[in-house]
Amino acid sequence: MKRLLLTALALIMTAALLPLAACHGQKGLPEFRMPEAFDDAGEYEITFWAKNDTNITQVNIYKQAIADFEAAYPNVKVNLRLYTDYGKIYNDVITNIATGTTPNVCITYPDHIATYITGENVVLPIGGIMDDPDYGLGGEKVRFDAPKRSEVVGKYLDECIVAGEYYALPFMRSTEACYINRDMVEKLGYEVPDVLTWDFIWEVSDAAMEQDSDGNYKVNGQKVLIPFIYKSTDNMMIQQLRQKGAGYSDDEGRILLFNDETKALLYEIAEHAEKRSFSTFKISSYPGNFLNAGQCIFAIDSTAGATWMGSHAKHHDIAQDSIVEFETVVRPVPQFDPESPKMISQGPSVCVFNKRDPQEVLASWLFAQFLLTNSVQTAYSQTEGYVPVTEKARQSPEYVDYLSREGEDDDLYYSVKLQASKLLLENADNTFITPVWRGSASLRDAAGTLIENTVRSVRRNEKVDDAYMQKLFSDVTSLYRLDGGSGTNVGKKEFGPLSPTAKTLLIALAAAWVLIGAYFGRNAVKKLAEQRRTNSI
Repeated sequence: MKRLLLTALALIMTAALLPLAACHGQKGLPEFRMPEAFDDAGEYEITFWAKNDTNITQVNIYKQAIADFEAAYPNVKVNLRLYTDYGKIYNDVITNIATGTTPNVCITYPDHIATYITGENVVLPIGGIMDDPDYGLGGEKVRFDAPKRSEVVGKYLDECIVAGEYYALPFMRSTEACYINRDMVEKLGYEVPDVLTWDFIWEVSDAAMEQDSDGNYKVNGQKVLIPFIYKSTDNMMIQQLRQKGAGYSDDEGRILLFNDETKALLYEIAEHAEKRSFSTFKISSYPGNFLNAGQCIFAIDSTAGATWMGSHAKHHDIAQDSIVEFETVVRPVPQFDPESPKMISQGPSVCVFNKRDPQEVLASWLFAQFLLTNSVQTAYSQTEGYVPVTEKARQSPEYVDYLSREGEDDDLYYSVKLQASKLLLENADNTFITPVWRGSASLRDAAGTLIENTVRSVRRNEKVDDAYMQKLFSDVTSLYRLDGGSGTNVGKKEFGPLSPTAKTLLIALAAAWVLIGAYFGRNAVKKLAEQRRTNSI
């Protein structure tokens, strides 16, 4: 029995230590050095993880881009893995970092990269690589018409700086927009202004809540109405604070979110939530569904969701006979100061992961660069209210022609989609990004949770006062582990689920302790029995 236990224990400890050794080895990835030339003789297989917004057109654009790239580099095979959620990509990358099985290229956000780079040489820093004369952006030996660095929109390229270094290329850019049922606004006696204000949104939303004797809302004649629905409440809070000039976070990772201005904004939101004139996606469902059914006046969502908005939207999740006819207009998100508009810049970027073979990394970098070509940029931007990230694509005859044909049909030239694109192009100088540091993704979640919890509490008839706010701040701080107030404190969701390596290690260690306990417990019982026999003799 003793030998059996010790053998089992040895095997378990070996199983526990092997993943650690493997994980430790991944931390030792060599720093990438640009090869003198791309190896045409070798065969390389790279993986590309992408998000497609459940849009088959986007999937086909990825597939065409891969086919065109492989035609230029026949010895490189690109495997596409599709996701419908950026968070799932993030969690899978975190899981795979520990096992050294990250993709070669993936769609991502700087907030996520801030966590990826905590591993040594995991993500490829591209600051110097972009300027390489042979294989940098638009380099002499690049086999396709890539944009030069000067042809990438500088503002968007700078959004890819994390910890003082470029770690990604921008892929597409979007912002948030307010999609408006103009018919209901005018029925209430108002005109839609060129620049929305928060006061206007709240006033119209509250006015819409009047009902007739049968319980129907007078403005739409239906039993259901939520005048104002916000898709991403994290963006709502972040933009309101920026517009107010209040704190959220700084570049050093200091957390400034929990302040008096935040509290004042939550009190205002609670006031309208109590009237049921405001709700959120997480509480009520997708704003576009309510908008298209004539049950919402102001629906705020990304410009990347423009084809889901309006009576003639190509995409929708409600029955066709539930859609009502109305005029849709698109405006920037509401402002506190219309003379100084501020709106968030968002949209996916592309990062390249480091590997042991420099030729594999070079192939991955070339593919990431291919995603900035005019053919990919123009085609993808036409699928939703995205805009290209290169001036080269924006000034191309194809894209200029596309923008000029707003409203010609309800598909490629869908008016709401083109309005959303033009909104961002016209307001590029009014956009901003939030500071990026390890843990900033958790702070973003915390900002949205403050609004979500406040609205839910109001709906449960809880009293929202100073004591409530104090507890709310404390609970959210604890939930996302923001207690220290700096970027060194990472939220619960920052690392995603445990990796298979971590799970194996924990299970192995637990089993080892169980066997150790069983072994010593058995010996103790044996000695006690022997002692009793001795005493009885």
